[in-house]
Amino acid sequence: MSVPTKLEKAELRQLDADFRSTIKQENWTKLQFNPESLKVTFTNQIQTPSGSGDQSGSPSRQFVGAGTTKLALTVYFDASAPPAPGESPVDDVRKLTQKVAYFITPQEEGKVFIPPAVRFLWGSFQFDGIMDSLEENLDFFSSEGKPLRATMTLSLSQQRITKFTFANSGASGLGGPGGLGSASPGTTPLAQATAGATVQGLAAQVGAGADWQSIATANGIENPRQLAPGQLINLNI
Repeated sequence: MSVPTKLEKAELRQLDADFRSTIKQENWTKLQFNPESLKVTFTNQIQTPSGSGDQSGSPSRQFVGAGTTKLALTVYFDASAPPAPGESPVDDVRKLTQKVAYFITPQEEGKVFIPPAVRFLWGSFQFDGIMDSLEENLDFFSSEGKPLRATMTLSLSQQRITKFTFANSGASGLGGPGGLGSASPGTTPLAQATAGATVQGLAAQVGAGADWQSIATANGIENPRQLAPGQLINLNI
């Protein structure tokens, strides 16, 4: 029987004020579901010198700042999803999202309050910065009025143009931002669900029946017993 590939999870780690070393491991958190995409934006500060409008041709421009690098992403949390191994189930999704909100909460540093430096790490992708914005949407409330699902849109930035950082993703077979193993995007065949098919049944066909919950989570499937006919599913998790 083939061994299912481990799914690499995106993670937030706290850094020291100099963005050099990770600190306070008790505040690190792995995201429940990996984001679908990452958006990196580079911005330079450009200024047109005054008085250049009287000159013929295009006015010259000057670089007046160090520039900014931003990372934007959207992540999802679901308290009704099966908990990860070693974790206890929760009845309020905010018990999961509060670990992310920690990184935008100013902490006392000497006589000032500043948000902690944070490292976003996902496979070989690494970005160090400060969380400058965080938006949380809560929905799917329980009968007790507790939110069970949340969508968080967050932005990290550094006040300089940073080079791409390629983190060591560990042993071969661990996924990077694609999160689906070592295969190149577009080369892994997807299984097509037939009428009445279930995630458990499809996983059992490829020898991954014991790991069907991970397959459902990675594919964003809420009800593994009700698949739409023709639905494409990646079983190589």
